[in-house]
Amino acid sequence: MKCKYLKSALAALIAASAPACAEASGNSEEPAPAKRATIGAYYFDGWSGKNRYDADPSQPWAKGAPTHLTKKLAEDFGFREPVWGWRNDSQEIMDRQIRLAAENGVDFFLFCWYWKDNKGPINEAAIESQPTHASLNLYLKSKEKDKLKYCLLVANHGGSEIIGDKNWEDAVKYWTRYFSDPQYMRVGGKPLVVIFGSGANSITDAQIKIMRETAKKLGFKDGIAIACCRGKRPSFDIATRYNVNTSYKGESRELPYSDIASATKSTWNGSPEQPFIPTITCGWDKRPWEGKGPEGLGNTPVGGYYTGDTPEAFGKLLSEAIKWMDENPEKTLKERIALIYAWNELGEGGYLVPTKGDPEAKKLKTIGEIVGK
Repeated sequence: MKCKYLKSALAALIAASAPACAEASGNSEEPAPAKRATIGAYYFDGWSGKNRYDADPSQPWAKGAPTHLTKKLAEDFGFREPVWGWRNDSQEIMDRQIRLAAENGVDFFLFCWYWKDNKGPINEAAIESQPTHASLNLYLKSKEKDKLKYCLLVANHGGSEIIGDKNWEDAVKYWTRYFSDPQYMRVGGKPLVVIFGSGANSITDAQIKIMRETAKKLGFKDGIAIACCRGKRPSFDIATRYNVNTSYKGESRELPYSDIASATKSTWNGSPEQPFIPTITCGWDKRPWEGKGPEGLGNTPVGGYYTGDTPEAFGKLLSEAIKWMDENPEKTLKERIALIYAWNELGEGGYLVPTKGDPEAKKLKTIGEIVGK
């Protein structure tokens, strides 16, 4: 009788607790929703090194300033200064940037990488001491590195041009130190390399082939995935853009961000043979770099600048890029990558980092809200 009573009580207890257990179990096992896209952000490191006016007592703004700060940027566009200051060449700041990116939907940085010596043979010492590689080197040492992947944007243009078959071969040999890193971004299992300066006068079809063959000889049996930053040369595996604007040089005039949006959407056209990675330009206003002397960089032409690049307008363009990938899976990568110009192009007006003018980094937060985290 006692045993029968205990059995009945136990059965009642199990029945009563079953819904709660099922609910708890369901909550704990529910998978996280898949991200709508894989997001990369171009990373330009002009925010380390020594400013060319550092020792000029008539230019107090330049004392201790990084290489690409100008008087106009410091004084007239001071609202663009990141919340941590103009310099970013410390481990603490790099760690902070990795966390910021990862917590807001960014999956990888594309670090701008510069060949040395310009038009000459490889100079590894100069490459490794290059100020514009400071952040890449800090990323590689970061304890936060596992939160965010990375790849290279090879800045093959004035001052860092790779000329000749041997130099392209040596470049790939140098890059294998990155390709071997588990955190290096891959597409279809291949390390991704984006080339800025990808016209026929900058890199030949034969040199693109040399890049692939060199990677295979060095143990990357499937080769590498090489993307061109402009145009659609068939020899490249992938097409994309660094940014999109409609008035790089000419008259200094105000233009609507909607012009950038329209021009951007017109570039979205890939194929199974050459998938396209859409790029979203989050802003463009390079006036702080225009001009000579301390006012500007001296090599940036006057051009148009855009207004209306609100977080809402940027988010709308990002959403449209995702919709394009949804509707055209055969024209883009299976990894569903979208690139953002840029994480920190502060001089050109394309940036996601929190600044004095936008300490909440509203555009950055928009990414996480749209694609997931």
